Amino acid sequence: MKPERIELSQTERDRLKVLHELKEGHIRQVEAARRLLLSDRQVRRLLRRVQTEGDRGVMHRLHGQPSNRKIAEPIQQRALRRLRQPEYAGFGPTLAAVHLQRGGMRVSRETARKWMAAAGLWRSRRQRLRAVHVWRPRREALGELVMMDSSEHAWLEDRGPKMVLIAMIDDATSRIGGRFVAHDTTEENLRTLEAWLRRWGRPVALYTDKDSIFQPAGPVPVDAQLRGEPARTQFGRALSELGIGWIAAHSPQAKGRIERLFGTLQDRLVKEMRVAEVCTLEQANRFWEITFLPQWQEFTVEPAQRRNAHRPLGREHRLEQILSVRVVRSVAPDHTVRWQGQRWGVPREEACAGLRGARAEIERRLDGSHWLRFRGRYLSLRPCPEATRSSVSSVSLRLTGRSNTTPKPKRKYTPPPDHPWRRPWKRTFLSGREPDISTLR
Repeated sequence: MKPERIELSQTERDRLKVLHELKEGHIRQVEAARRLLLSDRQVRRLLRRVQTEGDRGVMHRLHGQPSNRKIAEPIQQRALRRLRQPEYAGFGPTLAAVHLQRGGMRVSRETARKWMAAAGLWRSRRQRLRAVHVWRPRREALGELVMMDSSEHAWLEDRGPKMVLIAMIDDATSRIGGRFVAHDTTEENLRTLEAWLRRWGRPVALYTDKDSIFQPAGPVPVDAQLRGEPARTQFGRALSELGIGWIAAHSPQAKGRIERLFGTLQDRLVKEMRVAEVCTLEQANRFWEITFLPQWQEFTVEPAQRRNAHRPLGREHRLEQILSVRVVRSVAPDHTVRWQGQRWGVPREEACAGLRGARAEIERRLDGSHWLRFRGRYLSLRPCPEATRSSVSSVSLRLTGRSNTTPKPKRKYTPPPDHPWRRPWKRTFLSGREPDISTLR
């Protein structure tokens, strides 16, 4: 008899991993509750359900079903439209619930609080009075929090070009990774993340600044609004598909550990590469991987818990597809798409029904290949050269039978002094008499 196949979400898989560690005795119930953000009692309930029902025990009882007590979406939208009006500015959840009940919408204070907090209409007092630059202790296990940032500096001094170091550091152990690049771009940050993922696995959360690589600056695109997705950058989309949380630092002091790392590297690493006579980008990356990273082991610390919170990469985590740059484009009737001034075409043998005029995603992978993602399928793309003006004109000339010689530009003609145009002219009067030529000279 075949075992029953169930489909778990990424959150349920992560929860199941923690429960298995608890079942084997690797962690305690208090630690499991902290990692799952649940109470000790709920952890014990989930553990009993997993022991009796198997992996299905982590699934919610109402999985796939809407709540019977959920307030209708039109009522929520009507309430938020009313609370966004100028006369309701500064209202708290209690007063807002009272005014909504006066308008015929029976909403509790807690529901109004959740709606207003999600819409950005209200913040708690703790958020408003949050202390600045509060010291934060290290995380307890490897992989719980990884910081990522870049530093543009004269790493080779005057021996070579300026470079950018994209570095990653684990918050619990101070283990580092990274690479030197010529420019700080989305693709280079994705390559740095790929190296960390293949070496350690998926961390629980990634801590970065609010650079445009990680946080979108503009409004949510129309396509994302129609799909109900929030505004994300290419890097943020990759983190979401990998199940990695993203935390944004509000100031440089908030990510002080990696800022202090750059301060150390700009002093120690620069001198080490000077002694090693490193002069190029390739030599710098080789020195970083082979020589410097093994020496950095003396600066690492032992975590509070001797376990690895990194999660392994599953079969569904195709890094070449996830760590890519995607844009949505319309397919032309000739099965071509345009992106950044380049026209790309789908081979004839891969064209499928419904492709013409459809909206599809162009996927540029880190290896430089381009793919078209359409209805869950991947179609290869080939560059289509643009027709030059000279080739078009030669074809038209062959069809018309005309010469392909370029006509010479016309020059302005200036008549000589003895030209007839410059000679005296005769005026004919109505009287018919000849004019006196001497008077005309």
